[in-house]
Amino acid sequence: MYEDGLGEQDVLIVGAGPTGLTLAVDLARRGVRALVVERAEGLFPGSRGKGIQPRTQEVFDDLGVGEAIRAAGGPYPVGMIWRDGRRQGEHRMFDGSDEGSEDSPYREPWMVPQWRTQEILAARLAELSGGIAFGRELVGLEQDPDGVTAVFASGPPVRALFAVAADGGRSTVRRTLGIPMTGETVDPHPMLVADVRISGLDRDNWHIFPPVEGAGFLAVCPLAGTEDFQVVAQFPEGTDVDLSLDGIRAAVAARSHLAPADVTSVSWASDFRPRAALAERFREGRVFLAGDAAHVHSPAGGQGLNTSVQDAYNLGWKLGAVLRGRAPESLLDTYEEERLPLAAGMLGVSTRVHRGEARRGAATQQLGLGYRGSSLAVETREDLADGALRAGDRAPDGLRGVRLFDAFRGPHWTLLVVGEAAPAQLPPLPEVRTVRVPSYEAYGDGLFLVRPDGYVGWAGASSTGLAPYLSRAGA
Repeated sequence: MYEDGLGEQDVLIVGAGPTGLTLAVDLARRGVRALVVERAEGLFPGSRGKGIQPRTQEVFDDLGVGEAIRAAGGPYPVGMIWRDGRRQGEHRMFDGSDEGSEDSPYREPWMVPQWRTQEILAARLAELSGGIAFGRELVGLEQDPDGVTAVFASGPPVRALFAVAADGGRSTVRRTLGIPMTGETVDPHPMLVADVRISGLDRDNWHIFPPVEGAGFLAVCPLAGTEDFQVVAQFPEGTDVDLSLDGIRAAVAARSHLAPADVTSVSWASDFRPRAALAERFREGRVFLAGDAAHVHSPAGGQGLNTSVQDAYNLGWKLGAVLRGRAPESLLDTYEEERLPLAAGMLGVSTRVHRGEARRGAATQQLGLGYRGSSLAVETREDLADGALRAGDRAPDGLRGVRLFDAFRGPHWTLLVVGEAAPAQLPPLPEVRTVRVPSYEAYGDGLFLVRPDGYVGWAGASSTGLAPYLSRAGA
């Protein structure tokens, strides 16, 4: 054990943002010794990643924070276009229905400021006896065949079997590993984002002020569950953005009918240049990249935080299976295999939304994403109809005597035996929860082995081939 009690870990997670905290929660509920280290002295204080997409809401439900996330936030307000101090009309920000359905209970993005999401995840981690060490700035990382050693600017080193870089777009871990990140500038115009208090604007709308001469657009969004607004403002290329209270007041007044004094306070502010970038690989030996350390998005469409959370959700069960000795270490190769192409695809979605080439809708909800091309997706049925659920797809919800998401919730695998034609006799499956349900159109009849992250791993009309799959995948 090291002198400050951090000790040797199964997994060291660098970064206490949504990615690192999600992974830590998932590992903690599996009994994995994981430590989160964060160079700052506390959690990130801003609202930046405020949109929780439907698929991520399902993930949070499984991790035990779904109710807290719903209670902390609210739906996005309807956009309102302003010009010359007058309301010009509403602007719907999202395509599609806001109504949930039997197979997809969440169909709208849910607004929760990023700082609040992190507080909820950190509280859940504490419930599971997980730890965060603040004020630990990583300055070196070495690995050998048996593990990883992390060195910090202050305090003793930490030894772990595996490490995960969840330390953002400027990832120290990624640079230390020498993994290149390539991409493009999505928009050369600097952007301001800030959490402010404003008087003189209602909280029923997302207020949008189109560009005026000499100044870019302004958007002022009431942050659900708080008294704050998030201000986003665009500036001419080459501008040095002033993040002070006076600077933000001037930016708001130049683009809207509001007076400088209407901005009464600023609790957090930052500037950035929208870009899209992807790491060349998501793994180097015993170290994995996740979240912004692996892919950087434009904020348009709300894909960055959500793609990052799902990186962690994909990696967590795989690390758990390997560390428990239930799966070969080769299972970890499927993390990059599955997540890198999906991240690349979502980068494209974010960029198109930012440039006005696509609307926020089904693609940004992330419910249609899956892993059909993965080596972990084994489909043994033949002659399936177009549109049929297949191995690799997200496993739908539904109420068939038991709510399926209730059956899936937890770190286990689930075998769904669906319909009268499904076999009555099954091999012993001590580590798998078996649930029998009547015929359900969303699935069709058969056997569906649902992974711990809610995707169908294996599907068949009989149990032939099920046992070898389970052995390889760590169930």
